[in-house]
Amino acid sequence: MSKKTEFLYLSEQDVIDAGVLDTVKNVENAEEVFALLSKGDYLMGGSNHNSHGIGIVFPKETPFPNMPVAGPDRRFVAMPAYLGGRFNVCGNKWYGSNAENKYKDLPRSVLTLMLNDKDTGEPLSLMSANLISACRTGAVPAVATKYLANEDAEVCTVIGCGPINKFCFQSIVTQAPNLKKVIFFDRTLEKAQRFADWSKEEFGIEGVASASLEKAVSEGDIISIAVSRTAPLYFKDEWVKKGAIVLLSGPAQSDSSFWSNSKIIYDNVKLHEAYVEEAESSGDKQAYYNGVIGGPIYKMIDEGKIQPIEQSTSIGDIIRNEKEGRVNKEERIVFIACGMAVFDVALGYDLYQRALEKGIGQKLLLWDSAYQAINN
Repeated sequence: MSKKTEFLYLSEQDVIDAGVLDTVKNVENAEEVFALLSKGDYLMGGSNHNSHGIGIVFPKETPFPNMPVAGPDRRFVAMPAYLGGRFNVCGNKWYGSNAENKYKDLPRSVLTLMLNDKDTGEPLSLMSANLISACRTGAVPAVATKYLANEDAEVCTVIGCGPINKFCFQSIVTQAPNLKKVIFFDRTLEKAQRFADWSKEEFGIEGVASASLEKAVSEGDIISIAVSRTAPLYFKDEWVKKGAIVLLSGPAQSDSSFWSNSKIIYDNVKLHEAYVEEAESSGDKQAYYNGVIGGPIYKMIDEGKIQPIEQSTSIGDIIRNEKEGRVNKEERIVFIACGMAVFDVALGYDLYQRALEKGIGQKLLLWDSAYQAINN
């Protein structure tokens, strides 16, 4: 008789019960992942082992009546990864995205995460991953805040008042103990005001809704940007003060002088090298660049205006004291974070372990005896 195989199913509520909203633990988890990235103890998709993922992007037109056509944020993406260290597990985040979901009372993206035994391939857990993805995205700029922001930073500017930046800010707060004020900017002032009210109630920090992007940027010691890919942001170099850190969790454009006069730190240099490789083979490099967070930097590298990516610094190298981070209080730093499946796998793994400890979730049977194992 072959081995019985079961796996643990975790609904969104199960994931919450297992602690996905524990911001401090999530930041610690992300910091641990960055160290493993620096060591090279991981694999992601593609022949370069560093691809963000593989996606289905729908055509603008199709002769097939049932085939979807292109729309805002409409795609399917698979993001596989192996992560070493104490995790030592494989996994895949799978999601479909469509901006039209808001008219169906659904989030823009619907995500699941599957964890697998690295040797046998057996499923360990299938779980709801919307909150996993949001929480790990928020934790990443918090790690950058810990290592790269000035310790006496008092003002945080949050540009883009959507769910992702909400998770980013509540994570950043844990690593910026001297914050006294947070400025929120959004295309909708009412949304910015709701975030300002939430900041005061949740953290006791003065919240201000700003109608001026220039004013919001110019006051920020820590600037968190997470806006839609369909409406990228533009800010001027002169607005960003000395000593500020700009945390890019979403696309943004600025003057070429901003990128060349700021220190650029990447979440993972290897990931960005993979983005450039994929842009080269895409058939339309500039269009590809326009669709990714690091695009403006890649263009300047191609033009020879700033140093190549392979000569740049990943934050994991700073965490491991392999390279230097901030060297003085006046230095402006840009942190580029593009999202990697290793973070979903790491957070999902910890939630899976906590769920096992607490008896959370539902065991599902794959087989009592695998047909192919007993009939070969």
